Amino acid sequence: MQPYFFPYIGYFQLINAVDEFVVYDNIKYTKKGWINRNRILVNGKVSYISLPLKKDSDHLDVRDRYLADIWSLERDKMLNRIIDSYRKAPHFDSVYPIIKKSILFEEHNLFGFILNSLNLVREYLGIQTPFLVSSTIPVDHGLKAEKKVVAICKARKADMYLNPIGGVQLYSKADFRNENIDLCFLKTTDFIYKQSNNEFISLLSIIDVMMFNSKEEIMKYLTSFYTIV
Repeated sequence: MQPYFFPYIGYFQLINAVDEFVVYDNIKYTKKGWINRNRILVNGKVSYISLPLKKDSDHLDVRDRYLADIWSLERDKMLNRIIDSYRKAPHFDSVYPIIKKSILFEEHNLFGFILNSLNLVREYLGIQTPFLVSSTIPVDHGLKAEKKVVAICKARKADMYLNPIGGVQLYSKADFRNENIDLCFLKTTDFIYKQSNNEFISLLSIIDVMMFNSKEEIMKYLTSFYTIV
């Protein structure tokens, strides 16, 4: 998977469901995706938080992108927005230190910054699945899309590849089966939790889930999905 900035709970469901989770560092950075932004709740409405990036070529990989110099100022503004939005949430006191530690992490490389935040959230939730960085796996890194995924699976001696439901249109079960790999897809089950007195909004950043739910409740949500074989 691409590295995402405080992704929605489906990302962590996927991490929790597998034996190894490979995070792409040598994949092209894509605009308007979830690599450097996500959604939180501000005054009952959806609002974006984003990591500012240095201007650079659109053809660079994620690992070759860097946070903008202005980030040293913007990060305090982001923390203040999160405080203002969630200070009354039931689990603010236990969750905010994790968020603060992530955002104040002294790393300007985009991939390193996001990987650290993913690790901190994973540890907070008690997920044991190890992370692997894609560029460290000995495969032909010139391969693209499905061929690269298959190569990584074979290099790790995997017999199953689990992907979010959005990958149904991207990958061929037959191609994976020809390599003795089962291709399966994870579909998050709809669930609702109390977001103060606001009308529930789903699929927000994991920040929102953590602020309004205990670790025990979140562990239940992590298994709230079904697998399409």
